[in-house]
Amino acid sequence: MKPVRKALATLAIGIASIISVILIYLNLALPQVGTPPKLKVNVSPERIQRGKYLAHHVAVCMDCHSTRNFRKYSGPMVSSTLGKGGNVFTKEDGLPGTFYSANITPAALKTWTDGEIFRAITTGVSKDGQALFPVMPYQYYGRMDPQDVYDIIAYLRSIPAQENAVPESKADFPFNLVMNTLPEPASPQQRPDESDEVAYGAYLINAAGCKECHTRVEDGQIIEEEAFAGGREFPSDLGVVVSANLTPDLETGLGRWTRQEFIARFKSYADATYEPRSINHGNFQTPMPWTMYGGMEEKDLGAMYAYLQTLKPVVNATQRFVPY
Repeated sequence: MKPVRKALATLAIGIASIISVILIYLNLALPQVGTPPKLKVNVSPERIQRGKYLAHHVAVCMDCHSTRNFRKYSGPMVSSTLGKGGNVFTKEDGLPGTFYSANITPAALKTWTDGEIFRAITTGVSKDGQALFPVMPYQYYGRMDPQDVYDIIAYLRSIPAQENAVPESKADFPFNLVMNTLPEPASPQQRPDESDEVAYGAYLINAAGCKECHTRVEDGQIIEEEAFAGGREFPSDLGVVVSANLTPDLETGLGRWTRQEFIARFKSYADATYEPRSINHGNFQTPMPWTMYGGMEEKDLGAMYAYLQTLKPVVNATQRFVPY
């Protein structure tokens, strides 16, 4: 029996060694997205203006990196918290750990180079080389035109500094290791000419991350075959919100919506007279930041509508809210 025991012990040591090597690789060798680019963004009024538009109304960076008042419909941003971070995403949201949005004001970014900010936005790797949890939609931002990302960086450099020490995010085991495999090099594209409305709309849809929320997920991964068909669930204190079907299905999607109706749905939240209503228990609530997307230009919303109408219709009737 001794040879058998010796063989089993040797096998166990070998397996343990392999596991150790894998763990060391996942911890120390990943993520591999390259060093930050040597970059210095010109903080010009033009870049700041375009960056503000993108950060507030398209990529909606300020949605997660500011405090939202969910006592009001759709959780409008509290203006005094612009960019200070601290929003928390937890297991109650279906996530494998506890994650905090970062402070992205100059108070926190003053030690970051423009290249480090660019890498974080487009690949999901922080200044210290750590992987960011993909609630930060870097996989979409990595397909944006670098010029648009430069504009966002210029805007972030211009906003008021706010001192706010954000707690460290903590991923559960084993996802803390798996997370290091997620970042990948950016695959930027040039922003299409606005005259090519469908291509331009597709670009904006990507920058806004619409697919991420409007696609059902399994084990944290979106189901590509059901892209834009809605059905993703978002738990809240009041109930479960279910995202809408954005495909042009006539009965369950946007197939019967006109271009004007689509634009008007967003712009109604940007009207100077609009005041978000208070939310009480049992009322419908949504994480969709209508007041932010409502600030998009009508031509951009029209382009997004044009692109969505080219998608394959998917039949998927969703119940938008299930109260507790």
